[in-house]
Amino acid sequence: MTIKDIARESGYAISTVSRALNDHPDVSEEAKARIRQVVEARGFVPNANARKLKQTEAKTIVFLVKSTTNMFFAGMLVQLQQLVSRAGYDGVVQYLDEDGDEVVLAQRLSRELKPRGIIFLGGSAEHFRKGFSSIRLPCVLATVVSEELAFDNLSMVGVDDRKGGAAAIDHLLANGHKDILILGADPAYSNPSYKRLQGCNDSFTAHGMELAPRRYLKTSFSFEAAYQAMDAWLKEGQRPQAVFAMSDTTAIGAIRALNDHGLRVPEDVSVIGFDGMELSNFYTPRLCTMRQPSERIAQASVELLLGCIEKKQPARTLMLEAELVFGESVAERK
Repeated sequence: MTIKDIARESGYAISTVSRALNDHPDVSEEAKARIRQVVEARGFVPNANARKLKQTEAKTIVFLVKSTTNMFFAGMLVQLQQLVSRAGYDGVVQYLDEDGDEVVLAQRLSRELKPRGIIFLGGSAEHFRKGFSSIRLPCVLATVVSEELAFDNLSMVGVDDRKGGAAAIDHLLANGHKDILILGADPAYSNPSYKRLQGCNDSFTAHGMELAPRRYLKTSFSFEAAYQAMDAWLKEGQRPQAVFAMSDTTAIGAIRALNDHGLRVPEDVSVIGFDGMELSNFYTPRLCTMRQPSERIAQASVELLLGCIEKKQPARTLMLEAELVFGESVAERK
């Protein structure tokens, strides 16, 4: 016997029966008595699994990951899952491509899953400007900080990408590299790439130089995409003195392409990455990179979200610093 059968036999709506079974105060004593009479006569037993599922959904946090290949997000996701689990919540992971609209997906997940909150890993400021106002639950945008976004339910945690991009180019220029190629995602869809590219231009301008548009190669944050972009550029007969890749994953893919074209890193071409993934320290050559404090970003993201959910705290923005980690992939040029 199901709740629908109870409703039909008692003469009350399914919603009324459900509320009566959960002893809601908005159901009359007369209705409760009639429903209880049918339940006892039929030996109805509420579905414990369904009730447990409902309780689980009420303690759900969605992680919306903007990239299926970004290894930096993969490492952070493990940390985030552990943190929310310790706090008594269940994490649900949803992925979308780098050029997808994370806010549209979040709108749908809010309706379907009814989570307590959402943590976005990556995002586009343009997408948030256009559609986030329709989302009212607490959210955190992790690894992205944009002064353009000011929503009372959206906290942001990330590094100063513009400053980090400038620091990367400063380091290459300080080591005598003038001919620099940059690999990053499409700035129209990736806010970190947009900010890091701004920082690159800041550095070039400060040194009386200019970045030619064709020296910015658009690629997703994956080994394969970076390899293909670097390989195609080298096949044109071009050879840079140095490469700034806007993720360690991109840097490693680019180095593989350089090696396949007979170029050595750093003897022939220097490479600097961004993220500070664990793999960068064990790669050969050890990667020079701008390290993001992933554990701190994950910890702060969960603390800010739970503060909004459980304590009704206002949204906050936390800007951290990326740290230059010296490696063997950058050589000094005289």
